[in-house]
Amino acid sequence: ARLLELDRISIDYGDGPVCGEVSFSLSQGERLCLEGRNGSGKTSLLRLILGEEVPHMGTVRRASGLEISYVSQKVDHLQGALRDFPAEEGIDATRFMTILRKLDFPRAAFEGEMGAYSAGQKKKVLLAASLCQSAHLYIWDEPLNYIDLFSRIQLEELILQYRPTMVFVEHDRTFREHVATASVGLERWEMK
Repeated sequence: ARLLELDRISIDYGDGPVCGEVSFSLSQGERLCLEGRNGSGKTSLLRLILGEEVPHMGTVRRASGLEISYVSQKVDHLQGALRDFPAEEGIDATRFMTILRKLDFPRAAFEGEMGAYSAGQKKKVLLAASLCQSAHLYIWDEPLNYIDLFSRIQLEELILQYRPTMVFVEHDRTFREHVATASVGLERWEMK
């Protein structure tokens, strides 16, 4: 089933288009990577897919009732006790902790305050929580930021095991090659 379709999308904040026209469709089971240099509109495109107000031309079509799980680049908003987090997020605590352990999350940190975690630990919390959500579409913006090599490999294995339908942005070529079933290149639009 087709979950998402972008038809000739061009994002423009008023200084001319950020990227050339982008068109793609995403069906269940596909994992699409958005590729491009910094400033080419990748995060803006993710925000548009999420339904945020982003100035654009073209059409975005989402399947009705589409449930999205989103992991942003930012991790500094995480606060509070980790043990309370699953209930607050409405996710299964056992599965959440199991995935955290697979991502090499230190058992000692389970009792800690998330505000004191390293950026890498916070990112693992967000990724594990996302994998516990029963969404139709997973949107991850640079999931490997702050993540060590061992955890990158574990994350690849988790994605290939759970097979979520995804749109993601990631600069790590090996991860993209292992995880993505397709990619779309965004070239920064240059005025001639």
